[in-house]
Amino acid sequence: MKAIALHSIVPVRAEEREGSEQLTQLLFAETVEILEEKPRWIRIKNDADGQIGWVDFKMLTRLSKSEEEQITQSDKSALIVMPMAYAVSENNGQTIPLTAGTYLPNYQDGRFELLGVGFRIDPSMVTNKPLALTTENLMNTVRFFLNIPYLWGGKNALGMDCSGFTQVIHSLFGHQLLRNANEQVTQGVPVESLKNVHAGDLAFFDHEDGRIIHVGLLLDGERIIHCSGRVKVEKIDKRGIYSTEQGGTYTHHLVSIRRY
Repeated sequence: MKAIALHSIVPVRAEEREGSEQLTQLLFAETVEILEEKPRWIRIKNDADGQIGWVDFKMLTRLSKSEEEQITQSDKSALIVMPMAYAVSENNGQTIPLTAGTYLPNYQDGRFELLGVGFRIDPSMVTNKPLALTTENLMNTVRFFLNIPYLWGGKNALGMDCSGFTQVIHSLFGHQLLRNANEQVTQGVPVESLKNVHAGDLAFFDHEDGRIIHVGLLLDGERIIHCSGRVKVEKIDKRGIYSTEQGGTYTHHLVSIRRY
């Protein structure tokens, strides 16, 4: 059985309790497969990126077969491109905040429709087709995300983790990345070195034990934008990320570059 998120953001947790670790978040209109049910909790698998976790049952809406087919067949090319936008329901006039990377089903000319409810939204906040991954488009996009604070498991305008940031940004360019850094590094194709970088390539960094623990978005062969404490631009070379904020030290050890 399928369900859908009709809230702006829905936390997905490691265990079926409020105090459990937040693994990721569902965005408005994301659908999930229901894997298991308990009195207050539902174990789900995100249809978009395959992430599995527990969600409070009150924060999901079950779909009938006809509703599931309707959503499956809807056009998913329109996305919120700015960090935050507001949609207004045509049913009751209430607003709902929507964050970047949220797809808008059946979108056309500032209007979209979900499960029979129409919404209005400022068209300047929306791209109705994936952006072309050029240096100019990338720079014009990521500047609006600077200083979003770090939040473990977050992927919204008020809190993101490193891989949530890269997943959201790449979605705007038509690329569906997996959720975590150690998964994203398995996608795309390898890039030999920073000398061969294109804007939008991802750089991956490891822990002392070799585990991939961090990812950032390369602007060119010398600059990276990543979420560590907050979304920020720092210097990078073949050793890794060089942070002037932290006394001119290398904070992350570079191990891989991938292109999507």
